[in-house]
Amino acid sequence: MASDHQLILVTGPARSGKSEWAEALAGRSGKPVFYVATAQVEPSDREWQTRIEQHCQRRPSTWQTLTVPIALAETIQTAPSGSCLLVDSLGTWLANLLEQDDTAWNKTLETLLETLHHVTSDIIFVAEETGWGVVPAYPVGRLFRDRLGTLTRHIGAIAHPVYLVTGGHVLNLSTLGVPLKDAGVET
Repeated sequence: MASDHQLILVTGPARSGKSEWAEALAGRSGKPVFYVATAQVEPSDREWQTRIEQHCQRRPSTWQTLTVPIALAETIQTAPSGSCLLVDSLGTWLANLLEQDDTAWNKTLETLLETLHHVTSDIIFVAEETGWGVVPAYPVGRLFRDRLGTLTRHIGAIAHPVYLVTGGHVLNLSTLGVPLKDAGVET
C-alpha cells in the first residue's frame, strides 16, 4: 500500500462503539467517504432493518453508501483515488460467504489481501471479535469464528493503526501492543 494512504482496523465486541469510532475516523480523514455496507437488506426482519437504519442516521448525508454483501475486493479495487472507504463490517461480509468451501474461501481471502497492497484510498475496516467466548457448539459457528479470527489477524498484520473498542473505550493497539511478527512469532 502506498505510504500516503492508510489501512485502519477497528475491532471489538458487539455494541462496543467500534462503528462509531470508525465513522469518526472517516469523518476526520478530510476525504470523500464511501460507506461500504456489507449487510444484506432483509425487509422481513424488522429488527435487522432497525439496526441498518440506526447506522444510516449517524452518517453525514455527504457520504455515499455502497451496498456490497459479496464483492468487497472488487469494490476496493475500483475505489476513487484519494477517497476513504469505511467497510462495516468484515463479520457480516464473511457471513455472506460462509457457504464457500475452504478452497474458495482461501482464494477469496487471498484476493482481498492482495487487493489491499495496491489501493490508492484510505480503508477503515470494522471487525467483530467473536472468539472471546465459548467455543460454538455447532460446526457453522466454529467455522465463522475461526474464519473471522484469521481474517482479522491477517488484516491486523498489515493495518496501522489497529484499534480495539470495548466498553465504550478506544485502545490503539498499534501503540500499546507488539505485533506477533515483531515478537518473533510467525503469522
